[in-house]
Amino acid sequence: MGSVKVGTEETRLIILRGNSASGKSSVATALRSAFGRGLAVVGQDAIRRTVLRERDRPGAANIGLIDLTARYALDAGYHVVVEGILYADHYGAMLAGLRTDHRGPTHGYYLDVPFAETVARHATKPIADEVHESHLREWYRPGDLLPGGVETVIGHDSALETTVERVMRETGLAGLPPTDR
Repeated sequence: MGSVKVGTEETRLIILRGNSASGKSSVATALRSAFGRGLAVVGQDAIRRTVLRERDRPGAANIGLIDLTARYALDAGYHVVVEGILYADHYGAMLAGLRTDHRGPTHGYYLDVPFAETVARHATKPIADEVHESHLREWYRPGDLLPGGVETVIGHDSALETTVERVMRETGLAGLPPTDR
């Protein structure tokens, strides 16, 4: 996690955070669909659970790998969405460094969903049989915002389409063409 400038003045870095089942992955997927080619999604679950199969704890290897992956994609000219629970105390320093080092606009969003809604949304997921309400309760951290007011809070009452349109507009992605990659 270095202090080398990454990306360009044109690349966009979007950080989507929130508790389990808050809609982060759905928003990231919909942003990619809305934008087209040239938008990389760096998902915490994909790196932590699938690539490394490690537990979420301070100093874990996935923190550095998320950072490196986002930096690499930005340097390759991609706009990047980093999405995940990304607890402030575990990932905050890495995300702050990435924000500081990115040459282009960076936007942070925190999807704020109450615990009861988290449980209801989780029940619709394929992993609902493996991950129980007790797990969700253990992981749930209300208002786990990054310091410095660097995130826009989006409430649970914002529909997926509305959230995606908002992020596209506020980040400037709506006015940019996809790449020919």
